[in-house]
Amino acid sequence: MSLHCQPSAADTYHFKHMKQNLYELYRRQGALTTDSRDCPEGSIFFALKGESFDGNKFAASALEKGCAYAVVDDATAVPEGDNRYILVDDVTTALQHLARDHRRQFNIPVVGITGTNGKTTTKELVSRVLAEQMNVLATEGNFNNDIGVPKTLLRINDTHDIAVIEMGASHPGDIRRLVETAEPTCGLITNVGKAHLQGFGSFEGVCRTKGELYDFLRTREDSVVFINSANPHLMAMAQNLTLIDYASSPAEGLYVEGEVISCAPTLTFRWRHAGGEWHRVESQLIGAYNIDNMLAATAVGLYFGIEPENIDHALTTYRPTNNRSQLTLTERNRLVVDAYNANPTSMAAAIDNFRRMEVSPKMVILGQMGELGASSHEEHVRVVEMLDEAQFDEVWLVGSEFAFASNRYRVFENVEEVKQTLKTNSIEGQNILIKGSNFTRLYQLPELL
Repeated sequence: MSLHCQPSAADTYHFKHMKQNLYELYRRQGALTTDSRDCPEGSIFFALKGESFDGNKFAASALEKGCAYAVVDDATAVPEGDNRYILVDDVTTALQHLARDHRRQFNIPVVGITGTNGKTTTKELVSRVLAEQMNVLATEGNFNNDIGVPKTLLRINDTHDIAVIEMGASHPGDIRRLVETAEPTCGLITNVGKAHLQGFGSFEGVCRTKGELYDFLRTREDSVVFINSANPHLMAMAQNLTLIDYASSPAEGLYVEGEVISCAPTLTFRWRHAGGEWHRVESQLIGAYNIDNMLAATAVGLYFGIEPENIDHALTTYRPTNNRSQLTLTERNRLVVDAYNANPTSMAAAIDNFRRMEVSPKMVILGQMGELGASSHEEHVRVVEMLDEAQFDEVWLVGSEFAFASNRYRVFENVEEVKQTLKTNSIEGQNILIKGSNFTRLYQLPELL
């Protein structure tokens, strides 16, 4: 592949036919960017649009800074006679088609992962397990949307043995578009629960959207689904598919079986394959609910030939650093930080797990849950009811949706109020659960605790 070619007059006709020639152009140039502030010499600029920005307005600047071409979808952004502009119907769709064309150049397994909760942790665990014996391309961070997935796919090269692609969704059809881009050969839905109800409309809408991964895999003769067979919703959705099952509850003929040994405070569990010998794993993750994520990674690893001792090594050494199920020890307190996201399902699991932890005293700082639409008040009432039942030593709630609970618990309007309180009233000797949606910014609190 020759890199960083500059356009010539001879290119004019070809680039009017984007679908046939954009991938050929990408192979020639070897690099792309979606950020007009970062323009590698000779790269292709994709002028993406969002709610608050229009990349078409920055196409000229990207070309001035070093890009060889700009892919735009606004004809008024194209100067007359400038062959460096590639006009398409929709830039995001063009990027997705480009990524799909690139993915098709490589005959490797592609594992698609989605779910309401645990998909990023599961993606990290699956990647770590596979990396014990394979060269793995995996989604970085949580770049799991209609821009992040194509960018991940475009990183595949001849050295990779397998790709692990995380897929997120907040509206119907989101997963369908992502699977049509990534074309996974196998898939894993961690679970389905109440999240993004404002976008999905209902729990049934969540199931239909997450199930779009299964729908795509049904179109492939060689597809495989890794599934938690103890989840009745997933089992009902996975009809007419080849299943590799795992569960943390006993069942006849399981591919991978596991059980929790302890959570004091990190998860220790054991697993076995097809009724064979037990393997004990002392993980660095908080929460009994993470056993399902661990077993999912184990099942994927075994299916792709990873040796059991290497699976144990990967699961034991994985340490979360992304505010998910993360144990943080400070000079004054011990923190369970799960402040990246929150929805009714994950909030219930976190509260229940913290209630079961054999530590004392216990304090919780919970942030408001977002994107619940008309169900928001009802779901926050349920959270408070769970707190009443758990009887923690101290409870702080953050966000206006918790205002009704002010007579029972201390309620703060936002994280800034919490930070001001912590600066003047030091908290010491506590075991503290910090859980909330990302927009509440509770991830700012550990440094003050």
